[in-house]
Amino acid sequence: MWEYSEKLKELFRHPQNVGEIENPDAVGEVGSMICGDALKLTLKIDKETNRIIDAKFQTFGCASAIASSSALTEMIKGKTLDEALETTNKDLADYLGGLPKEKMHCSVMGREALEAAIANYRGEKKPLEEKERLVCQCFEVTEDKIRRVAIENHLTTVEEITNYTKAGGGCGSCIPQIEEILKDIWAIKVPEVPKIKKRLTNLQKIALIQDVIEKEIRPRLQADGGDLELVDIDRNKVIIALRAMCVECPMGGVTVNNIQEKLRELVSEDIVVETG
Repeated sequence: MWEYSEKLKELFRHPQNVGEIENPDAVGEVGSMICGDALKLTLKIDKETNRIIDAKFQTFGCASAIASSSALTEMIKGKTLDEALETTNKDLADYLGGLPKEKMHCSVMGREALEAAIANYRGEKKPLEEKERLVCQCFEVTEDKIRRVAIENHLTTVEEITNYTKAGGGCGSCIPQIEEILKDIWAIKVPEVPKIKKRLTNLQKIALIQDVIEKEIRPRLQADGGDLELVDIDRNKVIIALRAMCVECPMGGVTVNNIQEKLRELVSEDIVVETG
């Protein structure tokens, strides 16, 4: 049996802002009845200030879906569209006093409905050629969604991905694909280049270390929301500081080891990477 907070139970029993705004300025619909969860969010927006005047929801789902949707409408009313977009699925869960890990997908659905509604208001449409690759056929979860949710919430296992997106929770045939996506997110992969065979001077080694970090390693980290800073180079010791999403990443140690291996491969086999 899942443990629900008093706040969640209260919003489930007495949800706020249920229904649909008449002649809404923005509409966001996510999920599907087939997948077991669906949410429709309608907004009334002050066109001069871009503030959300009113928000209502209709949902088909469990207690967590109802409470998360109700919380979302309360949190975004009175905010500008840009301010509302800063609301994360973690903010929704925190507002409810926490969600069972198996129900975190409800907070993700709320965040997606908000994004869809604001995109609808702004007339933003994804070009046909940019349609995302479907990974989980059972719950219609795309690779882009898996990557985004994993990075935003520091998810490293298939079980966590299932809790947050439902992907992998049906027939299970997509689990190997999810595992590969997670490996790709949390590991550094750079183009193979020939190893340096000749002996380097200290100045040459420093310059090459800086070049490999700037051209090979940092772009990969930044692509997944992370970053690093080169703090110092002391002979064979390279001191770095992890930045952005890498700071709290549970796979930070793996990232440092991968950086060390790449510098050993491309610069010198005796390099040691430390954080400082």
